[in-house]
Amino acid sequence: MAVNMKGKDIISIHDLSREEVIQILDTAHLLKMKNKIGEIYHPLRGKTLGMIFQKASTRTRISFEVAMWQLGGYALFMSAADLQLKRGETIADTARVLCRYLDGIMIRTYAHRDVLELAEHSTVPVINGLTDLLHPCQVLSDLFTIKEKLGNLQGVNLVYIGDGNNMAHSLMFGAAKTGIRLTICSPSGYEPDKEITALAREDALKTGATINLSSDPGEAVKSADIIYTDVWASMGQEEEHRKRVEAFAQFQVNSKLLEQAGDDALVMHCLPAHRGEEITDDVVDGEKSIVFDQAENRLHVQKAILALVM
Repeated sequence: MAVNMKGKDIISIHDLSREEVIQILDTAHLLKMKNKIGEIYHPLRGKTLGMIFQKASTRTRISFEVAMWQLGGYALFMSAADLQLKRGETIADTARVLCRYLDGIMIRTYAHRDVLELAEHSTVPVINGLTDLLHPCQVLSDLFTIKEKLGNLQGVNLVYIGDGNNMAHSLMFGAAKTGIRLTICSPSGYEPDKEITALAREDALKTGATINLSSDPGEAVKSADIIYTDVWASMGQEEEHRKRVEAFAQFQVNSKLLEQAGDDALVMHCLPAHRGEEITDDVVDGEKSIVFDQAENRLHVQKAILALVM
């Protein structure tokens, strides 16, 4: 039975039920098929999504903008410089005003508390396009991609190699909701947040998922179905770049590491990739890479989210 998600905020996968996650993925599949056969589907005709960007973006902006257009709606881009936030207007007041004009708000920002405050004071759904803590839309797209490639999610062995950042956090929540066996492999001092880990493990008890931590990439990938990586220094961490390159030197996803994994292991990266750092050219462009299918699916999953909540 379909779950009614109209008006629901999409801030963290932890906040979604397993049924809601599956509904997003199933809806994405339906909308992707409609798109491929050229079927026009405009459930959001006359509706407007406001998009607040306090962080730069390629995939998030373009995929949400195209998604709204393909669903018959309109996407309004707002950079930090376009709003009064930099001149002292509160997030609460911004939310109270924007929800009088818009049918939904997507925000890509630094502080996670800003998204929570925006949602608290908005009467229209708020979608987290990325914060320093979480990246739920990316991981919902990743789950869709894994299911598309492997046929299922339950029992899939997913190994994430890299920083315990917003991607690692959302992957833990996504894995926990869908029965994936996830290993987060990070160097000492760069593990994921302990509270997020504990919450994900609580969710995992309901689905048979497992959330494991490791510091040995070679051992971690031995039975991997999917090997996933991300940049070592996220936006806002540029000053730490040299230190992080040294700390993560043994955590590169390269052909040598792939030799230690199963022959059928696939490679994912949320992009942008810093080629030659966390991943090598031959891997990201190789036959095991599904990186660009993964990027495409941002469009289809975000269409599903928009259609369901708006």
